[in-house]
Amino acid sequence: MNLGLEDKLVLVTGSTGGIGKGTAKSFLQEGARVIINGRTEKGVQAVVEELSVFGTVYGIAADVSTAEESRVLVDKVNELGSLDVLVNNTGVFEVKPFVDVTDEEWLSYYQTNVLSSVRLSRAFLPGMIDKNWGRIINLASEAGIKPYPELIPYGVSKTALITLSRGLAELAKGTGVTVNSVLPGPTWTEGFAKFITDLATEKGQELEPFIREYFQESTPTSLIQRFASVEEVADTIVFLSSVNAAAINGIAQRVEGGIIQSIM
Repeated sequence: MNLGLEDKLVLVTGSTGGIGKGTAKSFLQEGARVIINGRTEKGVQAVVEELSVFGTVYGIAADVSTAEESRVLVDKVNELGSLDVLVNNTGVFEVKPFVDVTDEEWLSYYQTNVLSSVRLSRAFLPGMIDKNWGRIINLASEAGIKPYPELIPYGVSKTALITLSRGLAELAKGTGVTVNSVLPGPTWTEGFAKFITDLATEKGQELEPFIREYFQESTPTSLIQRFASVEEVADTIVFLSSVNAAAINGIAQRVEGGIIQSIM
């Protein structure tokens, strides 16, 4: 299937690891030109070098949780050309009791998980509408519609992204621009793999039985009873960005293995 992404200019924020890095690789394999973004120049350049074998890749270091560095990122992207696809992937989370989360931490969640997407969408959406083609994908989470008590600030921020995505889709109604959110569930990223592996070792268990037990006890509603792979999430993002997905607009696409017990 030709996804029609050859030579499209794509920005993936937070793409020095995990789902962001996997998404960048998937776009490159479809012939797109991809901009890697992360907070540090060293981290960005390492991924640029790693992924350059797959196609044309650029790197821009900027902390998109701040308005100033977001403006720097926008200016540098515009120097490369007209952006076709924006993937707002940057996000943070921490397991912490609700009563211990300070106002400052709540504001930090909002700056990183929500306002980064707001700022970049505000910067690039008008140009996409003017040329009558573009894609914006906001990385939300199943926690945005299935709140977890130990992740309340994270869940609230992801709910905001789902609403933002639908609102922007309505704003671009009747154009060739689509805006969707993607809701990954537990995903086998490098960081999470290390966390689970270390936890299994700490408990003196083999990894595979430990994972089976984890899903049976902690995530019993999962239909796949395993972690999603980075590639499964990344390929969903890439498909939603393709010419073939032009009629998929304003949706919250789940890639959470059926954890959420709902037909809608």
